Amino acid sequence: MKIRLNKTVAAVASSALVLMAVPAFGFAAGANASTKPTYVIGYEGPLSGGNAQLGINMKWGVELAIANANASGKLPFKLQAAWYDDQGSGTLSPAQAQSAVANNKLVAMVGPAFSGATRAAEPFYANAGIATVSPSATAAALATGISNNNFMRVVYGDDVQGAADAKFLVKTHGASSVLTIDDGSFYGAGLAQVVNTAAKADGATVTSNSLPQTSNCGGVASSTEYTSAATQIAAANPKAVFYGGYYCDLGLLLGALSQTSYSGIIMSGDGSESSSLITGTTPASAANGVWLSAAGGGSSAFTGKLETQFKAISHGVKSSTALYSTQAYDAANMIIASMSKIKWSNSLELNRIAIKDQLHMTTYKGVTGTLKFQSNGNLAGSGAGQVNFYQVVDGVITAKGHN
Repeated sequence: MKIRLNKTVAAVASSALVLMAVPAFGFAAGANASTKPTYVIGYEGPLSGGNAQLGINMKWGVELAIANANASGKLPFKLQAAWYDDQGSGTLSPAQAQSAVANNKLVAMVGPAFSGATRAAEPFYANAGIATVSPSATAAALATGISNNNFMRVVYGDDVQGAADAKFLVKTHGASSVLTIDDGSFYGAGLAQVVNTAAKADGATVTSNSLPQTSNCGGVASSTEYTSAATQIAAANPKAVFYGGYYCDLGLLLGALSQTSYSGIIMSGDGSESSSLITGTTPASAANGVWLSAAGGGSSAFTGKLETQFKAISHGVKSSTALYSTQAYDAANMIIASMSKIKWSNSLELNRIAIKDQLHMTTYKGVTGTLKFQSNGNLAGSGAGQVNFYQVVDGVITAKGHN
């Protein structure tokens, strides 16, 4: 299967790139920009490979934040963006993190985007004192409990999302039996385990299985594993199947299930919430009816002028269909707000640490809501009302409310 990605993928190389944040797409230039010092905000995430669209969504959000910040003319510095393509891989992310750390103008990071990549990259960022503000890395274990952690995220973790998903299946839809499947990834296995535990607590009979990521989607397994798995699922006939993983492999599973008699509820998390799920499922109609969730942290779309600007950057893609674009926008703006408050020194390391410390003291009213970090990097608050639910209806991912 070939995932059809937005044409932006072809424009992004797999190594780190720096984009000068010059006014574009109708943004107005700030005054006396040439006399200001220049600092770099990085973004690390998948910009190529099978799961690239999620990363590209976030890239657009970062671009919008930096363009508007530069255009305002209010900052005592100019901003550039640097892109670090880890393909969502924990194997590739350390090299990208080391490249970012070596950038002597880089002061903070948006991302990493994927949980496994974040876990592998964090030792390098932490050692350099670089704040990493992720729009989407939701694995509960990433919040280490270390006070003033350099890792922060503008979404709630899988402990919140997984519990909401289980309640949605068992309590809302009456699923008395649930099969959880994970793709073997740090993110997928963690989310599936939370759903597994919570569904049991909600009164369901729960079984589990693990199907490693296929070579189509960045792993090593054969896609034929889904033919056998689909047959077994149909024979067991659980009331619901929850898939912990990413859209590329979920599409393969849905295609296989469409060839069986299985008619139960199918649900997955934010790793599958992408229009590429539909284009990557054969037949595409097999994705219809699938439920998806995302720990959105509030609004999942821009409005008004921001939406117009976003569509200029994204070549017409609506923010409502670009999962985590608004979260990336808010993550970048939290960093920019913190940069505006610190006392700058001649030491790169001290500036990085000062931004990290300031982020822990910052309350930011963003597109996705009012954001403030706990000392371990998790968002403050309970997470109630912050998990959004969607369903694929006639080939379109359609919002269906929240917890």
